[in-house]
Amino acid sequence: MPSRGGNAQAQAQVQRQRQPAVVVVAVAEPARRRRATMPVKSSASFRMTALPMVVAAQLLTAAVLVLVLVWALHFRGGVSWERTSNPFLVYTAHPLFMVIGFVICTGEGKRESYYSLQVMGETKGRLRCVAHVSRAAVMAYRIVLGPRPAKKMVHLLLHLVAMAFAAVGLYAAFKYHHDTGLPDLRSLHSWIGIATIALYALQWLVAFVYFLFPGAAMTMRADYAPWHIFFGIVIFLMAILTAETGLAKFVFPFNDYPSEAFVINFTGLAILMFGVVVILAVILPSRY
Repeated sequence: MPSRGGNAQAQAQVQRQRQPAVVVVAVAEPARRRRATMPVKSSASFRMTALPMVVAAQLLTAAVLVLVLVWALHFRGGVSWERTSNPFLVYTAHPLFMVIGFVICTGEGKRESYYSLQVMGETKGRLRCVAHVSRAAVMAYRIVLGPRPAKKMVHLLLHLVAMAFAAVGLYAAFKYHHDTGLPDLRSLHSWIGIATIALYALQWLVAFVYFLFPGAAMTMRADYAPWHIFFGIVIFLMAILTAETGLAKFVFPFNDYPSEAFVINFTGLAILMFGVVVILAVILPSRY
């Protein structure tokens, strides 16, 4: 027959076994509550839309265009392709066409292309993501009016125009070096510029095959879309860097600090601000 002391020890042991379970539940419940209220980190965390950046980019586009035209036409004397003219007039076409093509046209194309690809990247499922782009067309292309195929064509043509301007600017640089007897491709600016042009042409060709070629599968387009965005941003940043290093070459020969140097420096600052604003317009959501 068990004693009273044995019964008391057994009851105490049962209570000790039950007590930790109560403590575990009391500690685990706040942890689940904290995880449930944790804010989601995404582009919407900026608490602003891309619309102010789009407007600022349009204003900076006008500023860059005005500054580069004033510099090329007023301070550099314009552009001339005649063999008997001053070689510097031929070289002036290089920064003029490069800034208009690779900076302005590329920046405009980036803002018009990202919003559709943003929906493509955020939607779950490979086949659903491409279908959701058509439904989000109103939010996707807010600058160009018309159906989505027309907006896609505008995006394609903007980058094609950019490459055409870059080709003219590249020809002007090689012609100037040939006429003056200077060696080609010696500076860091020229190396980055050639790499930017090559990557730009490759990006345009691959995008044409994936997004406009009728035989491309929807899954292939969905898989390539994030890489198209990534390489597009990288190439745009390389174009900004090329423009800045090219403008620095025009300021370096000045012994004093004339008005032309001020215009060149302000052009470089405007191009830098334009690049920052365009990247922000790419990152920020259309709404949150």
